[in-house]
Amino acid sequence: MPSPLPAAAGLGFKPEHFATIHQTRPALGFFEVHAENYMGDGGRPHAQLAALRADYALSLHGVGLSIGGADPLDRDHLARLRRLIDRYEPESFSEHLAWSSHGGDYLNDLLPLPYTDETLALVCAHIDEVQQVLGRRMLLENPSTYLEFSQSTWVETDFLREIARRTGCGLLLDVNNVFVACTNRREDPRAYLADFPLHLVGEIHLGGHDAEFLPSGPLLIDAHGSPVADPVWALFAEVIDRTGPLPVLIEWDNDVPDWPVLLSEARAAQSLIGQTMTGRSRHALAS
Repeated sequence: MPSPLPAAAGLGFKPEHFATIHQTRPALGFFEVHAENYMGDGGRPHAQLAALRADYALSLHGVGLSIGGADPLDRDHLARLRRLIDRYEPESFSEHLAWSSHGGDYLNDLLPLPYTDETLALVCAHIDEVQQVLGRRMLLENPSTYLEFSQSTWVETDFLREIARRTGCGLLLDVNNVFVACTNRREDPRAYLADFPLHLVGEIHLGGHDAEFLPSGPLLIDAHGSPVADPVWALFAEVIDRTGPLPVLIEWDNDVPDWPVLLSEARAAQSLIGQTMTGRSRHALAS
């Protein structure tokens, strides 16, 4: 089995940055790619990814399995995913607590689902199937949401905790998603994180969001097209103060900036990780 991702900052790989990355070999913990962008057999995408893999740890992030969908999982998609994992042996594979397909149609979005016993059983069955086919433990990401379902009978943190208990999967904690969802639901993100099973977290995501202001208050959109916002940085610092260093990804998928801007975001995350390590070392020496 692959080793875990380094407890350091990583970036999402964008092909337009390949030449700079290849020439400068920046000090980063890992790169992450969307699995669906590499399900062809060859060409430039695989040539670049193979070169990247030779120098860095790799996180594979899926966006198309529709883990929460009512339909059976797409077996062809799973088979392509297995071939990709066998080819690159990434340190981590993750997917979303969401659905994105129905009746054979792919909707190109990550849609929310009600937290009910029926949904729980469905999601767990799908995760069991994914882990069996892939031959590895996966991480499941908490969603960004914009409303609550009246049918829900589970609190989201308990729902994620129970999924992990039943399937043995780990969790990917997207701190920006927490801030977006809690703001939209008029809840306290710190209370959410206080109840989150942090011991199950194998990777953290940080990203930017857009804001609109309605008569009822702010509406945040998980847009991945801007720097990490200050309150998200603050929540991240509090999380790793509790967990210790973890792999942390900067997500920036839309309106992708020049490479120095992305690298600056990763260095900011690495600085906070370093402060946590220093603080823990001082505490250990004092005790």
